[in-house]
Amino acid sequence: MSKTLIEQIPLISNCKEIFEINKGFSSDEKFLIHMQDGNNKLLLRLFHLEELELKKTEYSVLKRLQEYNVTCSKPIAIGEVGNRGYMITSYIEGKDAEEEILKYSNEEQYTIGIEAGRELRKMHQLSAPVYIASWYARKVEKHKKYIDAYLACGVKVHNDHKIMKFINENMHLMKQRPNLFQHDDFHLGNIIVSNKEFKGVIDFGRYDWGDPFHEFLKVGIFSRRVSIPFSIGQIRGYFHNKEPDDEFWRLYSLYLAMCVFSTVIWTLKTIPNDMNDMLDKIYTYLDDHDYFGSIKPKWYQ
Repeated sequence: MSKTLIEQIPLISNCKEIFEINKGFSSDEKFLIHMQDGNNKLLLRLFHLEELELKKTEYSVLKRLQEYNVTCSKPIAIGEVGNRGYMITSYIEGKDAEEEILKYSNEEQYTIGIEAGRELRKMHQLSAPVYIASWYARKVEKHKKYIDAYLACGVKVHNDHKIMKFINENMHLMKQRPNLFQHDDFHLGNIIVSNKEFKGVIDFGRYDWGDPFHEFLKVGIFSRRVSIPFSIGQIRGYFHNKEPDDEFWRLYSLYLAMCVFSTVIWTLKTIPNDMNDMLDKIYTYLDDHDYFGSIKPKWYQ
């Protein structure tokens, strides 16, 4: 990364220090910028110019989320420099919860989960633009494509017929679901903690619109493998410390079941060498639900 490029961005041209951040799956280049006053830290993302329009919509979403007091990065500037696009946001101080949370007691993990669930609820106040097609129409179409690709590929999941039957029997439940903002990658790896406290949510690059319950997929696939107290906390925090009803669990299970096939196809296309690891994750949550003989997972007690 050439320092001259950063010097061409007016807002940070007189910064004190620059550190590159090598984390996450995003193709963006990320830099932590220390400003002259020493206290102010900013996050700079550089990306391909053809992504600029897409990034502008992400930037405007971050702006809207500020109206709902969501604890996330504040958008500061967006534009182009040289042959790259750039976005500057505030920087959330702390560490990745996926790496830190197991150093905390079960009670502390649960409390961070409660906070995360409350934050997620705030995000879900934002409605989809009117031109976005219904959640049901989009999800069914995507699912059909994944099933066709799965049936044509060489990988097979045990009892796949049982999983497909469960999906077909429950798909109608998506018809009446709302079309709201989705972070779409909400798990411990995108949550920042510090001093045993929740500090904020990062990485909105994959945001989408649809059923807010779809967000809980990542609990079943990722977060529960790291911290069950956090996972239970996130669900309870979202529902104002009350128990979710059967409709939630049925939709949660439906989305996990659909995810079996999309995960296989995504892994084959993107990281085929990780297929065994991905299948491990799939079999973990299939076991959690006895291949969807049970809609509530075994770990949720």
